[in-house]
Amino acid sequence: MTKILTVCLGNICRSPMAEGIITHIARRENLEFEIDSCGTGGWHAGEKPDPRARQYMKASGIPIDHLRARQIRESDLDYFDHILVMDNSNYQNVLNLCKNDAQRQKVKLMLSYWPESPIQEVPDPYYGGEEGFAQVFYLLENAALNFVKSLK
Repeated sequence: MTKILTVCLGNICRSPMAEGIITHIARRENLEFEIDSCGTGGWHAGEKPDPRARQYMKASGIPIDHLRARQIRESDLDYFDHILVMDNSNYQNVLNLCKNDAQRQKVKLMLSYWPESPIQEVPDPYYGGEEGFAQVFYLLENAALNFVKSLK
């Protein structure tokens, strides 16, 4: 079974949204993946995703209320087959944890799976308003569709 990890900073906005979207697409396509998300920082460990993320995802038919934030572990780098990171800062942080080329080759920017994306990084909506979560959903959904297609 393919194992996928999505990563952002605090694991309360972007990466749980990505986890939910990929899970939703996989179910719709009758694919079985093991999917998890985490943050490079541990400030929110044990917390539910941001209320705005949960609200937007629920309205989109993809509830993520059951998810809980956690920080990335070194063991994740061996365990997961694909590590999808939301922005360049977190990408570099994950690469800094890698001990070998096999681990480094698993790490990709999420939006690298959507070459037509108007931007290269998934912006952090935490300090913005509701429209930020809509933009993040749009970006993640398009990248996730292409990512899942690449695995078929």
